[in-house]
Amino acid sequence: MLKNPFIKDSVTNQYQALINQINALENNLKILTDTELRNKTFQLKKQYKQEQDLNSLIAESFAITREASLRTLGLRHFDVQLIGGLVLNSGKISEMRTGEGKTLVATLPAYLNALTNKGVHIVTVNDYLASRDQISMGQIYRFLGLDTGLIQEDMAFLERQQNYNADITYVTNNEVAFDYLRDNMASNLNQVVLPPFNYCIVDEVDSIFIDEAQVPLIISQAVETCIDKYIVAAEVAEYLEVNVHFKVDQKNRNIILTEQGTGQIEKILQVEDLYNPNDPWIPYILSAIKATALFFRNVHYIVQNNQIIIVDEFTGRIMPDRRWNEGLHQAVEAKEGVPIRQNTETAASITYQNFFLLYPKLSGMTGTAKTSEVEFEKIYNLPVEEIPTARPNLRKDLPDFVYKDSLTKWTAIAQECKSISKTRQPILIGTTTVENSEMLADLLKEYKLPYRLLNAKPENVKRESEIVAQAGEIGSITIATNMAGRGTDIILGGNITFKVRKQLYNILVSYKSQSNATK
Repeated sequence: MLKNPFIKDSVTNQYQALINQINALENNLKILTDTELRNKTFQLKKQYKQEQDLNSLIAESFAITREASLRTLGLRHFDVQLIGGLVLNSGKISEMRTGEGKTLVATLPAYLNALTNKGVHIVTVNDYLASRDQISMGQIYRFLGLDTGLIQEDMAFLERQQNYNADITYVTNNEVAFDYLRDNMASNLNQVVLPPFNYCIVDEVDSIFIDEAQVPLIISQAVETCIDKYIVAAEVAEYLEVNVHFKVDQKNRNIILTEQGTGQIEKILQVEDLYNPNDPWIPYILSAIKATALFFRNVHYIVQNNQIIIVDEFTGRIMPDRRWNEGLHQAVEAKEGVPIRQNTETAASITYQNFFLLYPKLSGMTGTAKTSEVEFEKIYNLPVEEIPTARPNLRKDLPDFVYKDSLTKWTAIAQECKSISKTRQPILIGTTTVENSEMLADLLKEYKLPYRLLNAKPENVKRESEIVAQAGEIGSITIATNMAGRGTDIILGGNITFKVRKQLYNILVSYKSQSNATK
């Protein structure tokens, strides 16, 4: 398909008049004192209250945000970043290349829409990014007289309620969606944490709206569980053969028993009917086969502290508070020989598609949206606009190599690492599973190449920020599941700031230990 050479020009032309208005206000704002600039917020709020129209405030609010950013962070929004902000405010998706400053772009529509006093949610993919962005970008909002909130996984009810009531709240997609489900289960308004929805900006929108949206969000409650049947079913599954006793539907992650399989199972269990409503075996058997044929250790889950911990397929992160439903989690526990916990039933459920459409105004940003443009328009009614880069892109995007099998592919990657290592060029390799990351690590060992490994295993997760921060060091090879790919700054030559902080931390810890020992 031929690339349209007018795409970048069209989005620029569409907003050029507003860009000119914003730039024209810059000199006047520069001469204001900090207090005078902050007072602009109250003036704009008053104007909105009278007119109930945000469109008339766009140019001035964007110009104010840019000036506040320059004074607090030393960062001035480029014109293309202003375009990105205007696209977000129009209820669209801004596709911006990696490194073009999406985090800073979000401050423009966030400040504008916060002037309504109805709240703005900026949704990110993990707690680290929510915290990082709230601390850094929050300086702009606080300078302008707005307050910011942050929702983290371990927060209590009152703390959540307080942070959601802020002008602008940073939160992960999981936290805000589960808080919505819990609010809908509340028996009175005093148990509700979320205020009415107003405006939402979703960072890494393709990951949240497309990848993670395949699985609904569910809140469950414990029900009586027949543990013995899970143990017996796990033993029975070991005697069954694929394509003989059962068939696997990989696409739908389902198991279909054959007649021969049904007969074999009934014979082993010495029962007449697997489907007997008074003594049903079929749900336990199907869950046991799924656990064996479709769910694998170090791919879909890890075993930690004698428990089955799910690994998120899209982020590579472990999810200690999540459990599979319909007996699957118990079946995996039986397969791995760990204690079987109580079964659960669904108390509340929602999909990301239905949840995010509850916002009256919705927008998103990512570096890769055009590939899913049809889904965004069809499901979320969100058009995608490709934002031009501030400077010409010098990176070379090379074509893909396709291999006939996995081993050939990983061997070729290992050989490429050996070749590149001679030049001391830093290498970052992304894998989709824990298993693949460890297989590549073993191959690199054979080539006697030093590497850093980051995956969902607890011993690696503890060093996540350190590993990623130093991925740009000369001669380094870093293997990471996609858990670490979003929002972490990798600086060529290594992150000296992180090294200094780590060294200071070690010195302080050592000093404290010595002080305690001498007391």
